[in-house]
Order: sequence, then C-alpha cells, then structure tokens
Amino acid sequence: MLSRKNKLLLAKIFSLFSVVRGYNIFIIVLAQYLASIFIFAPDIRALDVVLDWKLFLIIFGSSLAIAGGYIINNFYDAEKDLINRPIKSMLDRLVSQTTKLRVYFALNFLAVGIVFPVSWHASLFFSAYIFLLWFYSHKLKKYPIIGNLTASLLAILPFFSILMYFRFYYPSIFLHAAFLYLIILIRELIKDMENIKGDFANDYQTIPVRFGEVRAKQLITLVTLLTLIPILLLLENKNIGYMVYYFYLSVLVLVLFLYRLWTSKTVTQYHSLHLSLKILILLGVFSIVLIDPEVLINGKILIEEKL
Repeated sequence: MLSRKNKLLLAKIFSLFSVVRGYNIFIIVLAQYLASIFIFAPDIRALDVVLDWKLFLIIFGSSLAIAGGYIINNFYDAEKDLINRPIKSMLDRLVSQTTKLRVYFALNFLAVGIVFPVSWHASLFFSAYIFLLWFYSHKLKKYPIIGNLTASLLAILPFFSILMYFRFYYPSIFLHAAFLYLIILIRELIKDMENIKGDFANDYQTIPVRFGEVRAKQLITLVTLLTLIPILLLLENKNIGYMVYYFYLSVLVLVLFLYRLWTSKTVTQYHSLHLSLKILILLGVFSIVLIDPEVLINGKILIEEKL
C-alpha cells in the first residue's frame, strides 16, 4: 500500500502531467517524427531519421518549450478554468503556482540550451518561440481574432523548426501547413464558444464575447470554407498518394461539422465539435504515412536543380 506522502506525490505528478497536457505533446512528437520521415526527408532511410541526434534534440527541445507554454497558459488562465473546467482545474491546483513557475523557467532554459549543439540559430528560434508563447498567454489571447490567429500559428511553428533543419521547401508542404493552420484556427474559435462563460467573467474579449455567438459562427463557417482551397490544390496536384482519402474524409467531416455548428447551442455540443476537430487532426497525423515519397523526392531534386 502506498503511504499518504507517496499518494500525494503521485497525485502531483498526474497534476503536472495534466497541466503540460502530456498526451498532446506525445501526439506532437509522433507527428514531428512522421513528418520528418515521410515529408521532410523522404530520401533518407527511416531508421537514419529516427537516430539523427540533432533531430532528436530539436524535437525534444520543442516538447519542452510546448510543455512550458501549457504551464504559463495554465498559470494565467487559473481563474477562468475554475469556471470552464472545474474538475480539471481542481486537479491542476494540486501543484502550486510557485512550483508551476519554477518548472516553467526550468523547461524553457533547458529547451534553449538543449538545441544549442544543433546551431545557435536553433536556440534563437526557440527563444523567440518561448517568448511568443508567453506573450500570447499574457496578452494576446484576451483579444479577438489576433489571439486565435496567434494560437494557431504557435501550434504549427514547431514543425517549421524541422522544416528549416532539413531545408526541404517543397510547395505541397506549405499547402499541408495551410490546411493544418486553418483546422487549428477553427478549433481555437470553437474553444472560445466552449469557454464563453469563463471568458466573459474574466473580461477575455474573444469573438463570441465581443460580437456574439452568431458572428462567431459566421466566422467559423468562413474559415471552414477556406480549408477547401488547400484541399483542392493538394488533390489537383495528385502528389499525396493514398492520403487523398484523408482529404476526401476531411471534406465530409467539415460539411457535417458546419451542420452541427449551426444547430449547436450548449457547451456540451460545442465540446463535441471541438472533439471532432481533434480527431480529424489526429487522423491527419497518422495519414502522413500514406503520402507518396517518390513524388516528394522528385520535387526535392527539381528544387535543388533550380538552386
């Protein structure tokens, strides 16, 4: 039997895991490695990519920075989360705010230091990324539109660190990034619909709070329709292999999503919409393995010849 002290320690570990959203970081790490193997370095043997110590440091560094970002976001949102997520908030509060800040600074210093052997450019990139994470949590997230745009950008920036490492700038990569950015932006807007009570109580000027739910739904509809642009361009180029079926599925899911959006009125319904987008993103991560590497390799050769 565990002693009371050990039980408390275990509870605090789970609390910290909840604060840094360890499950999300695991998915991000998996997505980074899959993207590295199948998109950024299709001409390199998969085992060589996995064993690349520089890539490991970049991905590990990004994981630490993202964990720090979740901590500082949790720190500033403590009061709001008591209203929006009371059960999770009580678990998160098992770790004191002082401890969270100590872990936050430790993770950030480690993230910047651990990528320095790769290059000083990498350390500079992560320093800027960490600052943006803090500035978003401290200031930007309280403002409509700019907060959503920034949150979506911060979610995909870790992938650009890998892109810069491999220096593989094939056009379809940016179409994939555009699609992912728009899906994450929709998710951020839906989160605002979920959190409207806590945001209103704490004077967060999100789109639903400032302009109302109808305006928010109109904006979400517009962004959802914009996702069709990168989808159609990717399907037209026919360079994504069997991942084409993922984008067909995405169109179907987004059509159903729009229907559900305009019939949703409760927090529970908005949460189900949020969950559907998370599943869509997760399926996108695993569908990376369906991309045709030969097309990307040929594209890389053409780019290198032009340079």
